[in-house]
Amino acid sequence: MARSGRNPDRRVKTSRGRTASSTRWLERQLNDPYVRQAKAEGYRSRAAYKLIELDEKFALLKGARRVVDLGVAPGGWAQVVRKLAPRAEVVGIDLLETEPLEGVTLLQMDFMADAAPAALTAALGGSPDLVLSDMAANTVGHKQTDHLRTMGLVEAAAWFAVENLDDGGTFVAKVLAGGTDTELLALLKRHFRTVKHAKPPASRKGSSEWYVVAQGFKGRAE
Repeated sequence: MARSGRNPDRRVKTSRGRTASSTRWLERQLNDPYVRQAKAEGYRSRAAYKLIELDEKFALLKGARRVVDLGVAPGGWAQVVRKLAPRAEVVGIDLLETEPLEGVTLLQMDFMADAAPAALTAALGGSPDLVLSDMAANTVGHKQTDHLRTMGLVEAAAWFAVENLDDGGTFVAKVLAGGTDTELLALLKRHFRTVKHAKPPASRKGSSEWYVVAQGFKGRAE
């Protein structure tokens, strides 16, 4: 990613009604080269570059035909899929409303709802060969609770992948510091030929996020 032309750090004055933490967040956004690059290239979020970098390392989108994007809002990952795998069918799901994206079917519903898996596969028109999850639970400010809530989403995403992926398919999900827990890692290693962790450069250094990349789905018979 181009990093040239970076402006000197921009300071944001604290204004009435703006907390110190929101001021720091705004400063970070203004000084973030990925945010500026995303705006320049038309991506809806800086997170698009995380998928681009993961794809460069693992060739996730090569030959992809049917893709599920879990936690699609605001749509940055789906945009990358459409750009790099323009012939793929893409279905995204999120509790939040997502602005329409050409070539992407969007479902506004809770992925944890019982009806979600069937709705996703029906909208896709078949089994996915790539399941992407950039989901994270809303934080409550308690580190252990936040970790457990997010890892619960990752586990649900992994089971969706195991129960729906085509043979040879790929599963990618955001996990938190410490990587994938023992039971989940065992599940993935049982069903995929390779399981690796990666932290793309676009992930902020201070962030606890990593990504688990499971490739070569063995099928449900094993």
